[in-house]
Amino acid sequence: MSAKKTILAVVADAQGEVFEHPELLMAGMNGLSPRAPRPEELIPLPEGSRLFTIPDTPPMGFDRRSRKLKTAETLPRAWGGGRIQAVSAFMTPGYTRTLLPAADYRRKAVQLPLWSYTAVGWCVEEERFYVAAAKVDRNPQWRPEHYDDRKLDPLVRRSLKEHPENRLIEQLARCAVDYHCFAAKNFFFRRWEAPLPTSPTCNARCLGCISWQEAPECCPASQERLTFVPTVQELCEVAVPHLCEAENAIVSFGQGCEGDPILQADLICAAVREMRRATTRGTINFNSNASIPDAVDKLAAAGVDSIRVSLNSLQEPFYNAYYRPRGYRFADVMESIRRAKSAGMFTMLNYLVFPGLTDRIDEIKALLRLLEETEVDLIQLRNLSIDPVMYLDAMGVSEPGLGMKTMMDRVKAAVPRLQYGYFNRTRETFYPPGYESDWPLFD
Repeated sequence: MSAKKTILAVVADAQGEVFEHPELLMAGMNGLSPRAPRPEELIPLPEGSRLFTIPDTPPMGFDRRSRKLKTAETLPRAWGGGRIQAVSAFMTPGYTRTLLPAADYRRKAVQLPLWSYTAVGWCVEEERFYVAAAKVDRNPQWRPEHYDDRKLDPLVRRSLKEHPENRLIEQLARCAVDYHCFAAKNFFFRRWEAPLPTSPTCNARCLGCISWQEAPECCPASQERLTFVPTVQELCEVAVPHLCEAENAIVSFGQGCEGDPILQADLICAAVREMRRATTRGTINFNSNASIPDAVDKLAAAGVDSIRVSLNSLQEPFYNAYYRPRGYRFADVMESIRRAKSAGMFTMLNYLVFPGLTDRIDEIKALLRLLEETEVDLIQLRNLSIDPVMYLDAMGVSEPGLGMKTMMDRVKAAVPRLQYGYFNRTRETFYPPGYESDWPLFD
């Protein structure tokens, strides 16, 4: 983006109507430190993204005349003088935020829901929204326009009728219809990546868990967790037809509606062996906290093609503060990554990134050490969905980082073989042509 563009702050009135603030330039936050966005940190708002308010929280911006940072509670008198609140973007998948919305979060009255909050502004010259973000994945399959519920409904009904005893298909129907899970919808559309939720339990107590919260009155979960362990037959009735028939077929254990599948590793290994006896087509992926290294060995031997290891930090204190592990250690996760790569799995990090922590110098150094030691193949730069104040208070950090775009540039320059992304890959696309030099990504 040209540095000459005029990007105004975006605000909302008490009724939620969104508009540009005539006297404030856009600001963003790295952690809770406000600053002006750098040109390389901004892109036009991706199609399929949404805007929403940060309730009763005053926005911040830079005064157009003095260029001083200002917290605004009302509109200018010429615009009616009404009270205003901050606005955030929720981006379509495939984009990683570079800055949080600039707002006086300490004055908000409620704990914010488990969404990812991204700074947004209005470009005067182009008459369109800009967001603080970078594109990290070109895969177009996850765009909202591919998920028409009018086409989905008859497919769900037919599948339930054909498999009345399969509890897993019933679960996926609920995920697709009630929670609008794109992966669950893919199963019924018989295409791309489909989910295999398996574990109703977990050995972590993540602050931002979307399926289980100990104190729902302050931070409600986005969905209810799976309540049963499917059988090998139920898993194969979902997976085998998908692997055999779907375009770009992937089946993945470890979903938002479950705990962690590594606690059901023996069952999953038995199911994977049955799947592979039925077909060698398609990709079998395993999303997990990777807390049991011996289980990773078993999964690789059974035929799992790829693993995606979830973590918010490569530093043990930050990891423990977010995951709050029960019965395993951070060292176990690191050992699992080593074993997965040694066993020939395509190894990814599900890196839950957050401006102000992920871009700290100590975090970048810890990440580079892991990449040098293990040769991880790909980092999925996933926006951590959580209340910014809740997260940063739990982490105990206050100083800003270098900037997310700076972090991404430095890590890629230091490790050119590393790939960035946002989605799981098929075996055929693990190592696409030119991946070593493919950064930054452009349309």
